[in-house]
Amino acid sequence: MTFIWPTALVLLVVVAALAILYVLAQRRRNRYALRYANLSLVREAIGQGPGWRRHVPPALFLLALGIMSVAVARPQAVVAVPSQEGTVILAIDVSGSMLAEDMKPNRIEAAKAAARAFVDKQSDDVKIGVVSFSGDASIVQAPTTDKTLVIAAINRLRAQRATAIGRAILVSLDAIEESNGSESDLPSSILQLQQPQGPGTTPRPTATVPAYLVGQHSSASIVLLSDGQNNQFPAPLDIVDQATSRGVRIYTIGVGSASGTIVRLQGRAVRTALDEATLKKIADLTDGAYFNASTESDLRAVYENLTTELVVRNEKTELTAYFTLGAAILAVLAGAFSLLWFNRLP
Repeated sequence: MTFIWPTALVLLVVVAALAILYVLAQRRRNRYALRYANLSLVREAIGQGPGWRRHVPPALFLLALGIMSVAVARPQAVVAVPSQEGTVILAIDVSGSMLAEDMKPNRIEAAKAAARAFVDKQSDDVKIGVVSFSGDASIVQAPTTDKTLVIAAINRLRAQRATAIGRAILVSLDAIEESNGSESDLPSSILQLQQPQGPGTTPRPTATVPAYLVGQHSSASIVLLSDGQNNQFPAPLDIVDQATSRGVRIYTIGVGSASGTIVRLQGRAVRTALDEATLKKIADLTDGAYFNASTESDLRAVYENLTTELVVRNEKTELTAYFTLGAAILAVLAGAFSLLWFNRLP
């Protein structure tokens, strides 16, 4: 457990001081009782005393004050909370390396089969979109709750050339914007390019985000599958902060291994290797998760895990309300016992 305002825990010192004062007061009371020569006569005169019951209301009240002091510090903890996504974008790599046959019948067909199974398991209220990327990225299916359209879009995917992971992220964010009715009417305006400052200068993407978009779409996620290395502008890590600024989590799936494999494209052998470091970094920066799949069964298992990830998340949740409720209940009990047994409040 952590605290948003940990300095407020100093109030516990005050509560401890009150507890010490109560103990001292009880000892002083006992010293006064010893002044009587015959305690048995005193007991007969006053009858049966309250005994242990007289300590219950003050103890409950002090405990309530202690819990309330913790509540003021705004405690928070990581708990599993239901969080069914409103929009999920399946960004699928269709570069030539996806024709590698280390998965049967090949990587792209195995990925399509796993993606279809994933779609079938989603709630009918979840919008699902499909983005394909190779040398460029494009929206194959805009986010929709119609699973038939999504599966048809997945079936249309065909292998092409190159790997543009950065563009896939940008186009996926555009798809989310359109699905949620963004105020902006500028298509693909998320990526702002600085103008070259001189001959031979390559424009670089900036992290400029419209103010009205910051923090939006926290109920949206991108599931990005790739088996290669980004070789197109922009670099994924240069623009991933545009996803984090919107609260969009990116779950990345790496197909194959870092050692790579050889695939034949147009009669020539091409070696392709998985850039796990970049995919892990993307997932880490966006508070998503990275998965690796080297077989068809691995790939299906990854999508199965993703279904659970999208429904239940481990998130930091503030527990102030629960602590406040507990303190209120204890305070009420302290007052109730005091009125019931002694006809007075603690």
